[in-house]
Amino acid sequence: MENPISRRSVLQKTLAATTATMLTSSLNNRIEAADNHIGSALKGRINHSACRWCYESVPFEDLCKSAKEIGMKSIELTGPEEWSIMKKYDLTAGMGWGSWPKGTGLTSFFNDPKNHDILVNYYNDYLIPEAAKAGIKNLICFSGNRNGISETQGLLNSKKVIQRIIKTAEKHDVTLSMELLNSKVNHRDYQCDHTEWGVELCEMVGSEKFKLLYDIYHMQIMEGDVIATIKKYYEYISHYHTGGVPGRHEINDSQELNYPAIMKAIVDTGYKGFIGQEFIPTRTDKIASLREGILICDI
Repeated sequence: MENPISRRSVLQKTLAATTATMLTSSLNNRIEAADNHIGSALKGRINHSACRWCYESVPFEDLCKSAKEIGMKSIELTGPEEWSIMKKYDLTAGMGWGSWPKGTGLTSFFNDPKNHDILVNYYNDYLIPEAAKAGIKNLICFSGNRNGISETQGLLNSKKVIQRIIKTAEKHDVTLSMELLNSKVNHRDYQCDHTEWGVELCEMVGSEKFKLLYDIYHMQIMEGDVIATIKKYYEYISHYHTGGVPGRHEINDSQELNYPAIMKAIVDTGYKGFIGQEFIPTRTDKIASLREGILICDI
C-alpha cells in the first residue's frame, strides 16, 4: 500500500513547483508587456512621474534618460541642484523638495514652533523662488511628529507658520503640499496621518496654494477606503504617490490595491497633475519595475 504521507509530500512539492512556475511566467509576461509597450505612445490621461529616492542606485542622468524613453515627464522629490540637470532631458519635478535646514525634516517640521522662523526663511527666501525659477509648481512639506503635541495644537501651530509662507507661494504660483504618511508602520508618531486632519488644516489655511499630497500606500494602511476618500476630498489634493501594500514594493498583482481602478477614480475627478511612483523595486532591473508601474497606471 502506498504511504499516504509520501504521496501527500509529492503532491505538495508538485503544487509548489507548479505555483512557482506560474508566478514566474506571470511576472515575465508583465515585464515583456511593459517592455513592448514602452516606445509606443502612452495614453496621455496620466502625467507620469517617479520618486528619485526609490532609484538611488541608478546614476541620476541614466534615470533621466530612462524616464524620457518610457515617456515620463517628471522625476520628483528632487531639489534645486538636480533641476538644472533634468532640464537637459525636458523633465520637470512634479513634486520638489529641499535640503532641509539643520534640525528640521520629516519628523520635526511645521507643527513645532521652534522650527517656524528657520522654515519661513528657507521657503520664502530660497526654496519657493528657486522652484518658481525652474518652473516647479509643487513643493513638499510635512507636519512633523506629534511629540506630545495634541491634534488641535498641531493644527494651530501648522496654520500659523504656513500663513507666514503662503503669500510667497501665491506670488510665485507654487503649491505647498503636505504629505499624508502612515504612523502605523513607517513613520511612528507622524501627525498628518489621516486625510481628515490634513483637510481641516487646508480649510484653516484657506488658500488654493496649500493642499495635500495623498500617498495611496500610506493611506491604505491608515484608513483604507482609498477611492471613496479621493472622490470625497479630491479638491484638497494636489498630488498622488503610489506603492504596493503590504511592503511598499511593485504595484502589480503581488499586492492588494487595484491601481487601474484607483487611477480611473483620480482621472474622473478632473485631476491634471502628476502621479508619482514611490514604490521600492525588488527586481535587480529597477527600470523594468518602473516601466511596469507606468503601464499599470496608464489607464
